[in-house]
Amino acid sequence: MNQPFRDPELPLARRIADLQSRLTLPEKLGLLHQYHAPVERLGLGAFRTGTEALHGLAWLGPATVFPQAVGLASTWDPELVRRVGEATSDEVLAFHHKDPAGAGRNVWAPVVNPLRDPRWGRNEEGYSEDPWLTGVMATAYASGLRGSDPTLLKTAPTLKHFLGYNNETDRCVTSSNLPPRVLHEYELPAYRPALEHGAAVAVMPSYNLVNGRPAHLSPLINEVLRVWASDDLLVVSDAYAPGNLTGLQAYHDDLPEAYAHAIKAGLDSFTQDDDRAEATLGHIREALERGLLTEADVDVAVRHALSIRFRLGEFDPATPYDDITEEVVNCPEHQALAREAARRSIVLLRNDGILPLTSAGRIAVIGQLGDTLMEDWYSGTLPYAVTARAGLAERCETVFCEAVDRVTLAVDGAPVVAGLDGGALRLGTEADRFDLFDWGGGSYALRAVATGRHLSVDDDGLLVNDQPGPNGWEVRQTFRMEDRPRGALALRHISTGRYVALDGEVFRLVDDADAAVWLTMELVVSGAEAAAALAATADVAVVVVGDHPLVNGRETEDRLDLALPAAQEAVVRAVRAANPRTVMVISSGYPVTWADEDLPAVLWSSHGGQEYGHALAEVLFGDADPEGRLTQTWYRSASELPDLLDYDIIAADATYQYYRGTPLYPFGHGLSYTGFDYTGLTVAVADGTVTVSATVTNTGSRPGVEVAQIYTHQQRSRVKQPLRRLRGFAKVRLAPGESGTITSVLDIRDLAFWDVTRGRPVVEDAPHKIMIGRSAGDIRLCAAFHVDGEHIPPRAALAGPISAVDHDEYDAVTFVDAAKVSGDAVRSTAEGGWILFRSVDLGTGAASCAVRAAGTEGGVITLRLDDPLYGPVVGALPVPRAGRHDLAEVRAGLAEAGGVHDLYVVFENAGITLATLAFEGVA
Repeated sequence: MNQPFRDPELPLARRIADLQSRLTLPEKLGLLHQYHAPVERLGLGAFRTGTEALHGLAWLGPATVFPQAVGLASTWDPELVRRVGEATSDEVLAFHHKDPAGAGRNVWAPVVNPLRDPRWGRNEEGYSEDPWLTGVMATAYASGLRGSDPTLLKTAPTLKHFLGYNNETDRCVTSSNLPPRVLHEYELPAYRPALEHGAAVAVMPSYNLVNGRPAHLSPLINEVLRVWASDDLLVVSDAYAPGNLTGLQAYHDDLPEAYAHAIKAGLDSFTQDDDRAEATLGHIREALERGLLTEADVDVAVRHALSIRFRLGEFDPATPYDDITEEVVNCPEHQALAREAARRSIVLLRNDGILPLTSAGRIAVIGQLGDTLMEDWYSGTLPYAVTARAGLAERCETVFCEAVDRVTLAVDGAPVVAGLDGGALRLGTEADRFDLFDWGGGSYALRAVATGRHLSVDDDGLLVNDQPGPNGWEVRQTFRMEDRPRGALALRHISTGRYVALDGEVFRLVDDADAAVWLTMELVVSGAEAAAALAATADVAVVVVGDHPLVNGRETEDRLDLALPAAQEAVVRAVRAANPRTVMVISSGYPVTWADEDLPAVLWSSHGGQEYGHALAEVLFGDADPEGRLTQTWYRSASELPDLLDYDIIAADATYQYYRGTPLYPFGHGLSYTGFDYTGLTVAVADGTVTVSATVTNTGSRPGVEVAQIYTHQQRSRVKQPLRRLRGFAKVRLAPGESGTITSVLDIRDLAFWDVTRGRPVVEDAPHKIMIGRSAGDIRLCAAFHVDGEHIPPRAALAGPISAVDHDEYDAVTFVDAAKVSGDAVRSTAEGGWILFRSVDLGTGAASCAVRAAGTEGGVITLRLDDPLYGPVVGALPVPRAGRHDLAEVRAGLAEAGGVHDLYVVFENAGITLATLAFEGVA
């Protein structure tokens, strides 16, 4: 049978068209679900999107576990990150060749959401708060995943989650408000590089809404992402997100209507109802029958899906990757790479000279993370675990203390005992002891000493002790302790919100807080005191603290603050008092804060994967210079952060770009065991580029690694500019006394910002400053240069309609969708809210103004010049009472006003939606 689609010598477009022409409409529909239906008559097998591979292959069994994504980025080494992606793709293919149905080749990584707010529960999944650095690292990791063959994909990487997604709190119903500048200067740039380079070939929209419209319906998918992509782009939904369009979001009336709009907006693959595709396909069929969708719309989505399968070589007789076998899984080369990545990711935050350790005869390893490694939700299964204790024990004498409180529990004097078989807790005669783990944010876990298993809740609500620790999507092993009279407490199960009650002699969850059993907790052994006693016997104390990746911040759960858990901080203080030679090692997926900074040395890394302990030992003992640098600002307190749902980093002075305070540790921070001097900065502007050069010298007595960072600042502008913005970096390795020259060439076009007056990027004629240093807060050299760019003229009011979202400043307004398909608008949230258009040229005079607006209760829009409260009123427009999407045009005459003014549009009522303004001149 002649099947041109199987001929690899033919152009890809022709092959896709040939196969598509052979498919019936029902067969095409079968390709729109996560689980592609096979087409046996054409020899098409089953295909599935979605294999998790964020920092190694996940969820399919033991595989090499690399540091978390935020840790990989802290290496500031794109080539290393690419190699990790390459190793991960090897293991994906090994699993795929063994079980094609279980391990698909469309991988859902990397995550490119800029880490705007460190309280985000999924902070460890991203790379940086800086979008440019995020793009660099995402491109590197995705390049490793896709493979080096110019035409055939090794795996098909998917960028997630598009767009404006940095909160788990009510994530399916909250809207991320993105003014045009934040959208174009901060959010979108993180996605562009990997798409333009062809490193990523798919995108996953996010659960949230953006400016009032579900991200899965964003017109930016087709208008922006597919323009950037170098080939057909596959767009896959997040799990169960399509159903939210009529469910939690109630954006469309029924699923056929919602799915039709999703496909037209650019969604190609529905991740809905697991492997049960029929319901989803039935809704799409009904959409076709109702005329909401055409076969041509389906053909577009099918082409995107087939393009990925062709580029994966599915229809070729052979590919360069066919011989990869399971021998690569956790092979020695990947183990060595995991160790290298973990070592290079470690950041030295503070050091008074205690490090590197030279003659530590006896080390006390202390802390509830000292002898364990954590798996996060998107980790692979650890094939082995080298903990901090194990890694150090290979180098010197070590002693260990977990440093958790050991307690007993009782009810009216009757002791609580653990079931030796891991069964139900019950009342007994002789008290069992329990270890109390403080994971921060009021989250506690209890482990029965007798069984070594954690307290949990089974499907019937019975309190048992049968788990190795907090685990699973629904973490059932954590509790809050609520005070009761006379020193008693009640346990509230965090996952369900229910209370532990006594049911005969066993314990079961109930809804009623008044029915909760009153427990007394008696301290048997103080973790802090035990840690201090052990620390006093050692030459050096290494206290390992941090978070549990599944507790107090994870997917579906944001953090309330950034504080180190109180019990862990108490341990650090006690150890520091007992042994002045104390090193605090933080293992966490996000920045943390603590009260006492008087520590000789502090190191941070993300959860570092299977080789963490070896990597830590190599850095502590000075086998390697600490190479890691922070990719986020470490604030002194969460109180310095704006509201979690405030995505306007410009107005809120958020991230290192706009933050005006003094952080605990700045973006880019990281110390070395040696010193570096910066000299000889030169800046040359020519041929559309800025060439920056400087010399870095190792001034110490040890070899060292420096990450020289290049920032710019535009010093004069029509708009508020970042205080600093990362433009490049160079990682140099220098011997003692050695110098190296770093050179970076910046494209002047990259100095553009989004001009809201004309809806495009603009390079302004302005003076700039180049800054080179060790971090955003440690600038060593500065120089000025001038860019011959545009002069932005006043906004021409009479030239055409002005979009309300293209304002310069605002107060008490939010961003909403002007219509369900496309278009943005603003909506007042309080009486007296306003938007400001700076420098509006009204010509010789504007006679009238027409607006597209509506108000839930009607209302009035007032136009004022130069001040929102006291400026002269030039017009007032009554707003009809209507729904948000039922905008109507309202026109009113204006008082005579001409020339250039700041124009304030004042909303005299809450609930007014405004899409556009249009002015007409005097006849």
